[in-house]
Amino acid sequence: MNISINKQYILDTAKEILTFDSPTGFCFDIIKLIEDKVRQFGYDFETTNKGCGIITVPGGSNEKVIGLSAHVDTLGAMVRSITSNGTLKFTLLGGPIVPTLDSEYCKIRTRDGKIYTGTFLSTSPSVHVYDDAASKKRDLDNMEVRIDEVVSNKEEVEALGICPGDFIFIDPKTTITESGFIKSRFIDDKGSVSALMGLLELISRENIIPKYTTKIFISTYEEVGHGSSYIPQDITEMIAVDMGCIGSDLSCTEYDVSICAKDSTGPYDYNMVTKLVNLAKDNNISYAVDIYPRYGSDVGAALKGGNDIRGALIGPGVHASHGMERTHYSAIENTIKLLYLYLV
Repeated sequence: MNISINKQYILDTAKEILTFDSPTGFCFDIIKLIEDKVRQFGYDFETTNKGCGIITVPGGSNEKVIGLSAHVDTLGAMVRSITSNGTLKFTLLGGPIVPTLDSEYCKIRTRDGKIYTGTFLSTSPSVHVYDDAASKKRDLDNMEVRIDEVVSNKEEVEALGICPGDFIFIDPKTTITESGFIKSRFIDDKGSVSALMGLLELISRENIIPKYTTKIFISTYEEVGHGSSYIPQDITEMIAVDMGCIGSDLSCTEYDVSICAKDSTGPYDYNMVTKLVNLAKDNNISYAVDIYPRYGSDVGAALKGGNDIRGALIGPGVHASHGMERTHYSAIENTIKLLYLYLV
């Protein structure tokens, strides 16, 4: 099997979108970025009312329509309240591991577009002052955001234009190593979005027509459960492209494409999973089949939304999900290869 994948394009795309702020509910800018990239390949792009993107790739047959999905929304935070001493209490967007936020840099965006920088900190941030600096629980009650402005009370913060409901962007700290590792927050699921963009670049460059018309759905509310509750009604089967889990009794690694047989919503379509496994096995693609009990996907949201589809879930193996994540380029490449074989 010789599939000509453009590694540099994928790595450049991954870095660009990983460093682009798009917490769930604030994705209109990144959707425009994705649209611009897709239109360069010559494919149609439309946007749903709630801001998800739909990319249409014409196929050799309209007998059925294959859906692929990945979500561009990430975890994040939002201003909950302003304290009397001028710090911010925050609420979570999605489920970041709160202790990993301690000492992380962030940006606060006001309703009128002003950007301020800050740092997530424990309310006992100094060992020279607080006996419980190391032991205090890192949770929402005991953490806050310190703003990098000359403020010492609530009124001075309000004068900056900061108020409850403002988005807080977590610094992703994206790094790509010479050994091929991608280290960053939010590889879930921007690693998979990069894989889909790499797939589009490949089929556009090689003038490849999929066997069936394919629609790629870029969802914007997956982290809060309803990203693809609506999908185009002509989709008959759908593969969610999302991160593979690593750890405990799981067999997936940072180099594999994960094929999920079952997650918290139940088993995926038996025949689709079997086809994916056989394609990976027959073409020497490094893969793993696992069960993810603490996991939900865009396919699960589509099924709960009443869509009459068959569904599967694959994606690159990602370590330390919802914390400081890491994957390897080879996992993204293996994901692209498996998708290519399924479509072509």
